[in-house]
Amino acid sequence: MTDLSASLGPLERVDSRWVVGDCRPGGTWVEFRADGLYQHARNSEGELIPWSRVMLATRVTLGAKYPRDSYGGWALLDGLPGPWRGRGRGYLHLTLRHPYEDRLAAFDRHPRRYRSIEFLLLEELLTQAADAGEAHRLGDPDWLGRAVERLARQRPKTIRGIRQAVTEARQGVPAALAGTGECG
Repeated sequence: MTDLSASLGPLERVDSRWVVGDCRPGGTWVEFRADGLYQHARNSEGELIPWSRVMLATRVTLGAKYPRDSYGGWALLDGLPGPWRGRGRGYLHLTLRHPYEDRLAAFDRHPRRYRSIEFLLLEELLTQAADAGEAHRLGDPDWLGRAVERLARQRPKTIRGIRQAVTEARQGVPAALAGTGECG
């Protein structure tokens, strides 16, 4: 069961798991697990990227893999009626270590519209967690749930406000919740 009361754009809670993208059977999505990011792929076995390899998590894009803006041309059309609404791919852009490489973790878009502020908050949450050496906290469903609940209520208007909201959300979640809970 999907809980949209606590979601940030393509990041949502499905049962006790946190996933990026539409996780219907036969689709492509990314699951945040205790042991790392798990890329579910259409018609193939998935791949686990351990949290220890995540050095940078810098962007979330829709449409093209490398659009000029953060969301891509198709994302700009998302608010308009038409056949493209809620279709296509999105990507988490990551830099991994040991060995160093840039990686795209693909996901299928949901039928619903994503708001721009949700993307910006999600990107900043991923970036701050990776920069602080705390990417593994994203795999703790309780910690991530509390951070997302705090952020889902926020509507900052500036980049500085976004950074501050994410910093406060990350710091506001007690360290005791940073354990490694299992995703079901």
